[in-house]
Formats: sequence, C-alpha cells, structure tokens
Amino acid sequence: MPKLPGDAGEQNTTMVETFFLERQRTPIGQLVLLTDVDDRLRVADWVDYEVRMHRRLFLQYGSVAIIARAGRSAAYCAFEAYFAGEVGALSSLPVRMNGTPFQCSVWNELRIPVGTTITYGELARRIGRPTAFRAVGSANGLNTINIVVPCHRVVGANASLTGYGSGLSRKQWLLDHESGRPTLFG
Repeated sequence: MPKLPGDAGEQNTTMVETFFLERQRTPIGQLVLLTDVDDRLRVADWVDYEVRMHRRLFLQYGSVAIIARAGRSAAYCAFEAYFAGEVGALSSLPVRMNGTPFQCSVWNELRIPVGTTITYGELARRIGRPTAFRAVGSANGLNTINIVVPCHRVVGANASLTGYGSGLSRKQWLLDHESGRPTLFG
C-alpha cells in the first residue's frame, strides 16, 4: 500500500501543511496548540518551548504555514475542561502525529489511563522491544502532543520522576492533578 504524505516516517515535501494556532493559559503555563484543517491536534506544547516546537515541526513536516485560528478548536475546549478538573476530557481527542515507525509505536502505547503511570522499561516491553528503554525514552521526548499523548505518565524504573522535556515540576503537577492530589501551584 503506498504511503501518503504525513504517514509515519515520511516527511511531507510536496505540499505545505497548514496549522491553526491557539494559545491557552493554564495553571502551569501557557500552551501552544496547533490543529490541522480536519481539527485534529498536531501540537500541544508550552510557550516557553516554542523554539523547540518550531524545530520539531520543520524536522517532521518541512515547511509549514501557521495561522491564527478563528474561534476555539475542540482541542482548546478539551484542555479547558481538563484543567478545570475533567481529567478524562482529552482521552478521545483526535490527534495526528508524524514520526518514524518506531516513534509511532511508542506514541501509540502512550495512551496510558489517567491516574496511572508506567516505567520506560514497561513501555519498551509493550512495544515488543524490552531492551530498547533508552530509545523509548528518546521517542517519548519527541512527542509533540503533550498531555493528550501522555508522556508525563512514564516514570523511572523506581517510580521516580525523570525525563520530562517540559520540566519535572510540570510533570509532578500533571500527575497530581490527574490523581486528585492537591497541586503545588495553580
């Protein structure tokens, strides 16, 4: 079966992807949301990591057009509900990611239930690569859809907080928020 532009492992070089930009204030910083023409979430990252976001967009898609969104997307509304306490609000949000087949296999396994965590080793076992926990960590770090594809729910072998590219204080806040524990700020 032929691959379509934007399928896993293939960079889109024939046409420019268009993404719609929204910024959303949250208790732990401002989110940058990018959705596509089909209203699928493509990026959820923090404004303080916006340079990283643009670099990843270029690596994954080549040139992209980013325009301000008129009105609110389904993603914006779902994040609003999530931060208001409806922690399951993001679970059915449509997303689309672009990466290598290995990265996509990791990201597909990241749909970890709210309120639970797994280790990098367990994630590696789930994708059938039990010794690839470092590569799993690397793919986890390239996830462009924070919180929805919940890389913050992956912890170290001894359940320690480790390896969250948006800061360990955010990771702790998200885990506390999802488990109903009091949050440090917000």
